[in-house]
Amino acid sequence: MKERRMVPEPEFTSYYGRPILKEPTWKQPDVPLYLFLGGMAGASALLAEGAELSGRPALVRVARVAAAAGSGAGSALLVHDLGRPARFLNMLRVFKVTSPLSVGSWILAPFSGLAGAAAASEVTGRLPIIGRLAGLGAGALGPALATYTAVLLADTSVPAWHEAHRELPFVFAGSGAAAAGGLAMVATPLDEAGPGRRMAMVGGVVELAATEAMLRRIGLHAEVYQKGRPGVLLKVARALTAVGVALTPFGRRSRLISTVAGASYLGGSVLTRFGVFQAGLASARDPKYVVVPQKDRVSRKESSS
Repeated sequence: MKERRMVPEPEFTSYYGRPILKEPTWKQPDVPLYLFLGGMAGASALLAEGAELSGRPALVRVARVAAAAGSGAGSALLVHDLGRPARFLNMLRVFKVTSPLSVGSWILAPFSGLAGAAAASEVTGRLPIIGRLAGLGAGALGPALATYTAVLLADTSVPAWHEAHRELPFVFAGSGAAAAGGLAMVATPLDEAGPGRRMAMVGGVVELAATEAMLRRIGLHAEVYQKGRPGVLLKVARALTAVGVALTPFGRRSRLISTVAGASYLGGSVLTRFGVFQAGLASARDPKYVVVPQKDRVSRKESSS
């Protein structure tokens, strides 16, 4: 019988406490802003088609311009992060269904073109049939654009992102919808902003619920979402989103309240992306979030066998 050790075994170890994983080299603020703009653009394209069907021309224009501007600016940020435009074009040489990065590139490229064509037609009044078809195409791709970035993050080995793979697409989908609806509340007359208010409120509730479910499920990895700078960012993000949800019913008749609520949704969505991004970086730097879960899995496997 082996003697019991008097000194407890440490929770985790690594070579001189150095990180086990290589921290992602994605730039800030380029990538977090790209995550935000992609979500807002995708949801805005979908909102534009709903506004078109319900006969709200002012909302159609705001949503289509937002979809085009968001995808265009997001593409520019992505190219800046890559360093050379040729690197983005190289990702379009092959379509690999098992690679979220490849699929995402093939979503972003046609979406940007379609959203740009729809917005140009809307603003100039020219080629309305082509603009309408382009808007339908962008609307069809919108949900995928709003959520593929969550799949891209979760498909990496970064612990805080990978462990959140179940809820992160819902967090990003809700956040994107809240941002698109919030922008519509800020920039659209009250009598036409109804679909934007509904999208923002539903998106905000989904984001808050999915974030809470994520933090409850991922155990140890929830620490990086709740402590330090990522924790502060996400707490403020949830507070802003909750303010937007609470004020939205009162924004139907008040331009001021509608603007404040919309700005709260937008601010919450931006901070959500920065908080999630920085939480991932923090988990990659600390070897604890790699080693401790691995030891737990080994212990459970040995216990079951």
